[in-house]
Amino acid sequence: MSLQEAATLHNGVKMPWFGLGVYKVKDGSEASESVRIAIQNGYRSIDTAAIYKNEEGVGQGIKESGIPREELFITSKVWNADQGYESTLAAFDQSLKRLELDYLDLYLIHWPVEGKFIETWKALEKLYKDGKVKAVGVSNFHIHHLRDLLKEAEIKPMVNQIEFHPHLTQVELKQFCESEGIQVEAWSPLKQGELLEDETIKEIAESYRKSPAQIILRWDLQQKVITIPKSIKEYRIIANADIFDFELTNEDMDRINALNKDERCGPDPDNFDF
Repeated sequence: MSLQEAATLHNGVKMPWFGLGVYKVKDGSEASESVRIAIQNGYRSIDTAAIYKNEEGVGQGIKESGIPREELFITSKVWNADQGYESTLAAFDQSLKRLELDYLDLYLIHWPVEGKFIETWKALEKLYKDGKVKAVGVSNFHIHHLRDLLKEAEIKPMVNQIEFHPHLTQVELKQFCESEGIQVEAWSPLKQGELLEDETIKEIAESYRKSPAQIILRWDLQQKVITIPKSIKEYRIIANADIFDFELTNEDMDRINALNKDERCGPDPDNFDF
């Protein structure tokens, strides 16, 4: 497995298993630098969102990387305030404009806004049919949200991006997505850094001569979960991706799975007010 290795989504589109997240990365040079550095170090997938307010910087970094657009996989997301049919189409156009791109590889509904996400999904289906986006999906959807969506959807979501890390393994949701052919993607895979201090993970890391972050990100991949850790430091962007030269044993996978406490660092998709 290598940094360019990709999962095949249910519509045949290839999405890299590993990418760069840019949540809380400042727009301007911080965003453009981290994106350029990641791409120049072999990353091909970049994940942003309208609400991150850094799409311009991300677009700039893509340009400066010098890598042909068709070799990259770019994701953005429609924000809650823009949900609904027409407003989603307009929001998508704005995202494209800020990124200065002709199309997106993946567009996601950021949160399951009650009473709105079905209409929003219809807009994503239109964007997909019009060829403006190669794949469509959702983020932060629980099983019941997915069931509601699948009843109305003409096109099944290709991806569900969820909070996923050793303290929140979301086993049932992951199994449901797998049974529906929906690829799971992890946001906040390191639980915003908290898991790097976990004694079990530190112990496992020592035995492989890897860092705690590398152990967790490798655990994601071995569970067939796409992962997008965020960093703005070049050495860490490079180190995070250095996870393709070793494999965790089943025993160590089980030890990490056993750390689950169903504990979130982000909001619960059943209870958010933004």
